[in-house]
Amino acid sequence: MKFCPCGSGRPPDACCLPFIGGQSSAPTAETLMRSRYTAFVMNRLDHIERTCAIEMREMFDRDEAERGSGAVKWIGLKIVGTSRGGAMDDTGTVDFSARYLANGLVNVHRENSVFRREDGAWVYVTGEIAPAAPGNRVGRNDPCPCGSGKKYKQCHGN
Repeated sequence: MKFCPCGSGRPPDACCLPFIGGQSSAPTAETLMRSRYTAFVMNRLDHIERTCAIEMREMFDRDEAERGSGAVKWIGLKIVGTSRGGAMDDTGTVDFSARYLANGLVNVHRENSVFRREDGAWVYVTGEIAPAAPGNRVGRNDPCPCGSGKKYKQCHGN
């Protein structure tokens, strides 16, 4: 994989992989959000669980997360906006939309996520999810919705 799935334009090992692997902590709420998205793309659910706030970690259902992860193919992340969440903050929000394919339909998960620091590290607290818009069916010969320029059947459809 040449570029990190989070959309930063950087190689994964210089972007989200050090956070996913636990070698370092994300310096901002947005960076953590991007690494969590990348972890979903790569099915690295340990990072998702580890970066949940303590009250969310207790409710984390690994089996459900694995079933959900296998049912979708994440194809793009867009950060819509942030509030606070910088290197000197203790709380912050990240508004994002993530496109995914499920059952041949392109869908968008839109969420305004809340983050805070626990023991110096950013964690996901909760999120307000926007109502889902109806998906659009992607044909085999249509351009892939990920923006690669390839046909769907030669990209995310294989």
